[in-house]
Amino acid sequence: MSGPIVGVIGIFVMFAVLFILRIPAAFTMMLVGFLGISYVTSFKAAIGMLGPDLWNIFSNYGLTVIPMFILVGEFVHYGGYNNGLYYATYRWFGHYRGGLAITTIMACAAFSAISGSNTATAATMSSVAIPEMKKYNYHPQLNAGSVAAGATLGVLIPPSIVLVVYGLYTGQSIGKLFFGNVIPSAILTILIGATVFYICFRHPEWGPKGPKSTWTERIKALPEIVDILILFAIIMFALFTGVVTATEAAAASCALALIICIIRKKLTWKGFLASINDTLRISCLVFMIVAGATVFGRFLALTRLPFEAATLISQLDLPNWVLLWCILLCYIIGGCVMDALAFLLISLPIFFPLVTQMGYDPIWFGQVICIVTTMGAIMPPIGICCYVVAGMAKDIPIGTVFRGGLYYIPSYIISIIILMLSPYWTVLILSNLVP
Repeated sequence: MSGPIVGVIGIFVMFAVLFILRIPAAFTMMLVGFLGISYVTSFKAAIGMLGPDLWNIFSNYGLTVIPMFILVGEFVHYGGYNNGLYYATYRWFGHYRGGLAITTIMACAAFSAISGSNTATAATMSSVAIPEMKKYNYHPQLNAGSVAAGATLGVLIPPSIVLVVYGLYTGQSIGKLFFGNVIPSAILTILIGATVFYICFRHPEWGPKGPKSTWTERIKALPEIVDILILFAIIMFALFTGVVTATEAAAASCALALIICIIRKKLTWKGFLASINDTLRISCLVFMIVAGATVFGRFLALTRLPFEAATLISQLDLPNWVLLWCILLCYIIGGCVMDALAFLLISLPIFFPLVTQMGYDPIWFGQVICIVTTMGAIMPPIGICCYVVAGMAKDIPIGTVFRGGLYYIPSYIISIIILMLSPYWTVLILSNLVP
């Protein structure tokens, strides 16, 4: 049996184990990858090969950026900034039709800029926003859909853990990835907000107006937003100037977030311990996915499937943009059926060499697939953000959440088209400024 055929069989076996036995993605990739390597080479060779591989990855100093950026988000979460951000934006936008949904999306974007996690954003904003929208008789689809769509921005807006892992895996500058992400994330946030206005235009009764706040109330609400903006600005400025590395910026942001929470008297000792505990749990989850993807990626490399696939596709007489959309379709499907980070790491060994061979910029490609995998977080049947929202809002069925999320799918597609039409003005103009 030829190597590429073994690789294809390995991919099918992995998905079968994942869905039939329901083993977590990290362990599924590791198990199938190890057995595949043993088949292609030998059991002894598999043991001897994977030990150094895993050691080289987890001894990489760059990986420390992941738990530190996660810890920043946990400090902000347990400091109660999620509530403050929501009510601050509510004071400014809540009196418009659909204003509470807009408020939710803006608060999700602000919280995502620090937490870098869609599930954390979905959980925290569900507990704050959904009861408020119920109070003003918002339709369940608009209510839950806006929270789920807004929460997906956690994967996209820096410091995105997906972008960090992409950068480490492909050898790209994390600073360039973060700055190249500023305009795409702004485009997607605006389009998601515009979708709310469209929904309320079609169904005015879905998003009734809230009470109008006074200017005094609006001004008093600003300090909550200012704290987050200062923290985000310092991280981005440090990366932009090249004064510090991404790891050093993450460490500094941890210290700064803790200092801000202490000065504002927002973080209790119990909250501090909970932040550490959640950071360890989430970091271990991410690292196990990276480990599993490393093992599975080594297996695919040994079968030469990525190289044969790249050669085969490059021989097709099709325009590069058609091939790119075929690749993106694979990411959309993959993002629907499994964890976005896990699928990203599985697919990169196959698609990344092909994309760079076609002449696409790797920083730009990182932004595109980040949006695509983000879209998978609200698409059935997996749609992790929809499940988190449904779990937090017990009286809103999962079907209603998915139907609400589907309204926002065109926003992602339009964002991708804009990035494809103008790579320089949407991504490279800022990423090229980073030293």
